[in-house]
Amino acid sequence: MTQPCLTLDNAPDVLTVEQMSNILGIGRTAAYEVIRRGKIRTIRAGRLIKVPKLALVEVLAQGAVL
Repeated sequence: MTQPCLTLDNAPDVLTVEQMSNILGIGRTAAYEVIRRGKIRTIRAGRLIKVPKLALVEVLAQGAVL
């Protein structure tokens, strides 16, 4: 079964890096680079990285250069 296209409207409150990259239309490597540079707030639990949807909305609203 095909999964629906992920958008900010139907995204969960906490995203994986892969989900964030799909929403932004960037690759996985670029998404991790954005995180590494501290351009977006993340939640870390050991090696697990999650991105709050609100943090992504804030970055997009500011028009920040990622």
